[in-house]
Amino acid sequence: MTIPEDLLDEIRADAAERGLSAYVAEALRFKRDRDRLQELVGWLQEEHGPVTEDERTSARDELGNLDAEHERRQAMRKHKGGEAA
Repeated sequence: MTIPEDLLDEIRADAAERGLSAYVAEALRFKRDRDRLQELVGWLQEEHGPVTEDERTSARDELGNLDAEHERRQAMRKHKGGEAA
């Protein structure tokens, strides 16, 4: 397996505590799960038809809300971490 050096450096920094092998294993599981989800989406679209633009917009809005909540919680965690230092 060949991994570009710049990407490997980033991964090593992110994976410091759990280790490179655990990080790569987790990434591969994530990719496998995503591939299976894509397969399921294909089956569901065959059975129920394609996703409408309204459904797509609603899903994007919900994901945007989840991303905003994630960022808010990360900021709170960083702020609390700064207070403890």
